[in-house]
This record gives sequence, structure tokens and C-alpha cells, in this order.
Amino acid sequence: MTFFPPATLYRARIMHTPADPFGDASALQTQEDAGLLVQGGVIRASGPFDGMRAGFPVADVVDLRGGNGVLLPGFVDTHVHYPQVRIIGGLGLPLLEWLDRVALPEEARLADTGYARSVAREFLSGLAQAGTTTALVFGSHFAGAMDVFFQEARRSGLRTVAGQVVSDRLLRPELHTTPDLAYAGGKALIERWHGVGRSLYAVTPRFSLSASEGLLDACAALTREFPDVRFTSHLNENPREIQSVRELFPQARDYLDTYDRAGLLSRRAVLAHNVHPTERELGVMAAHRCAAAHCPCSNSALGSGLFPLRRHLTAGVPVALGTDVGAGTGFSLLKEGLQAAFMQGLLGPEGVNLTPAHLLYLATRAGAEALDLGDLTGDFRVGHQFDAVLLRPLSGSALETVLTHAPDPERALAALFSLGTSADVAQVWVGGDVVHERSATDVRSAPYPHG
Repeated sequence: MTFFPPATLYRARIMHTPADPFGDASALQTQEDAGLLVQGGVIRASGPFDGMRAGFPVADVVDLRGGNGVLLPGFVDTHVHYPQVRIIGGLGLPLLEWLDRVALPEEARLADTGYARSVAREFLSGLAQAGTTTALVFGSHFAGAMDVFFQEARRSGLRTVAGQVVSDRLLRPELHTTPDLAYAGGKALIERWHGVGRSLYAVTPRFSLSASEGLLDACAALTREFPDVRFTSHLNENPREIQSVRELFPQARDYLDTYDRAGLLSRRAVLAHNVHPTERELGVMAAHRCAAAHCPCSNSALGSGLFPLRRHLTAGVPVALGTDVGAGTGFSLLKEGLQAAFMQGLLGPEGVNLTPAHLLYLATRAGAEALDLGDLTGDFRVGHQFDAVLLRPLSGSALETVLTHAPDPERALAALFSLGTSADVAQVWVGGDVVHERSATDVRSAPYPHG
């Protein structure tokens, strides 16, 4: 006997970007009264609710429209650090000083797996509460902490792409490894966790500043042996960092070339920041379809610079958003989208005028494509997993006021990015499973913006 799981018909005001708004001005699709039929965690059909109800009369109906609720695809964070959740807010320092004084001492504490488990739970809870359903996670330097992370990620229900971070120079000694150990440890974690539940593995040298050629070669050996894993690292975040990499790799043409010479660039590579790229680097990234994770709040907090989005788009480099917790200032991709728009405005004619449709795309579908998960998640097309976030403003908040009076869907979407916070996230689904639900005790009074 064939078993068919029960179907649920979600009734909601929906917004999503199944196409790229940088190339298609009509990419934003909205429906005021939509029906999404979900069965086995997958969207099986969609359309206006009345027609969907007539077509599927026995499906259970879940009405999400109350309280100005808006259903968006689950957010996709393409750069966020698991060990750094407890150090958010270390302001006033540039990158290398911030690493030395704030980030690395905390990361060393994850050698204790009990401590690491507590941090993993806090981290994953922070993602879910912000409406993030998929994340490319910069992991810990300790294999034990990564085992704990993958265990907790499976329990959380979130989609995670993560790996052990490896370095062999210029950090604290307890965070160093060797090429042989990096390869052996990475292989063991891949065989244990890659493709288990909703987890995938990402080979993760911290950055070329702390990774020798031998270590990068060991990382590349893993990507050759396991071609469906992802690769992630940092690139061109800070001028002092870039100069140091140039001195450490005198044979490399630029920062990106340190990864390219090792054979690490591919369609499944995501490089964080890239605030100060050369034209050659952009051309190479485009040729490999290697994505950039733009982290605007972190770039502002560390004074790293204004991200040249127009240059990336002109070169054909895919771009998505990342929060970069803990240099970033929180888990909300709504806040990252808003900050991205502000930063592009500061660039004047060199910037890109980001519309609400652009922001939604960067926070959802662009991230899914960067992680090579565009056929699985990122929008509400039929056949995709039901990964979704319901935003419902707190009673009496400015967001509630603006949504009530918004003249059109684009203005409503602009209000979500301008005023929305994690407190407005009412419910989150991954593959049809509820992974976060705002309780009545969470709704007290409207918080400060982006709290």
C-alpha cells in the first residue's frame, strides 16, 4: 500500500522572487490571497486561494492572513559564524584587531564540547527566530565542536551548510592544525555528516592570511574527493589583510589567486565580503560562477568599506546576503537588506538603487542559488520545499501601522525591510516542519528597530 502524507493548504498573503530582479523588473510576485498546497514538506500546487480550495476540497486549511501577516520564503544567510554568537557587539575595532581581541579568544573556548553545545543551541535558535531557514555557517576550529553543531542542527530542523574551520599560522596556537590533520579531520566529518538530515558540509579554511599553501592544498584535496561539498572562506575584507596576504603569497596575482591556484574555486564556492576586489578577481569569480556573500552590517561595524555591488553585477558575479555574526550586529536578514540599500546609496552613481524586490531576492533566492540549492528552496515555486517565514507585526507597532495603510505590495515589502525585526517573526517552517513559533509571552511591546 502506498502512503500519501496529508496535504495542508496554506492561505496567505505571499511575496517571493522566483526570477532575478536585477535582470527582470517583473521578478517580484505577490498574491493577496494565495493558496499553497503542501504535502510531504513540498509545495505541490499554488494559485489564488478560491481556486485552490475548489481543487483540493479535503485539504486542511491553515489561514495565515490575520494581523497583517505576510508569508515570505525562508531567509538564506550565506555567511555567519557559529562560535561568535556571544560576542555580537564588539564595536570600534578594525578586522584584525577585532579578531585578536574579541573573536579568537571566544573561539578558543569551543575546545570544551559542553560549552560548544550551549553556543550551538543559542546560535541555531538565533537563526530560527530571525526567520533564517538555510545558512552557510562558518564553523569551529575544533572537530568535537563541529560534531556537537551538526547534532544540534539536526535537532533544530534548519538547513545548514557548515564545516570545521582550519588554519595553520598567525592565529592563537590552540586554533592551529596541520595539512594532514585538516584533511583527515575534514574527511571524517564529511563522511559522518554530509547529506545527513538537512546538513551539508563546507570545506572552510579561515582565510589565506592564516592558511599556508599546504593547508589550502589539503582543503582542495577534500573538494576533489567529495565534489558535492561546498567551499567557503573570506576574501578582500580589509586593506591591511589584503596587503598581508600579498606578502605571504608573493607568487599569487592577488588574494583570489591564492584559492584559485589551489583549485578551490567552483560553482559551489562562496567567498565572504570582497569589499576591495580587483577587476581580474571579479572576472575569475564570474568565470567560476563563484558567489560573494555581502555582509553590510559587518562591513560598517568594522569599517571595512562600501561593497561595490555594481562592479560585481557588471562582471557577472552572483551576490547574496550574509549577517557575519558576530562582527555583524544580529541574525536578521531584514536588517542586512536595509543596510545594503543604505550603503549603496552612499556610493552615489557607483551604487545600485536597491528596490524592495532586490532586497527580498538577495535575502532568499540569491542565497539558495549561491549554495547550489536553487532547485530546493528560495521561493514558492511548485516542487520546492516549503521553507517559509511568516512576518506578523506586533500589535501597536509602527510596522503594523504602515502595513495597514501601504498602498501596494512593494510599499508593504519596503516596510518589512525598514521596520521588521526578529520580534515580528511569528512562525518559521523548513520542509513543512515548524522550527520556530512566537509564543504569546514573546509579544509584549514593540522593540527598538532591529532589536
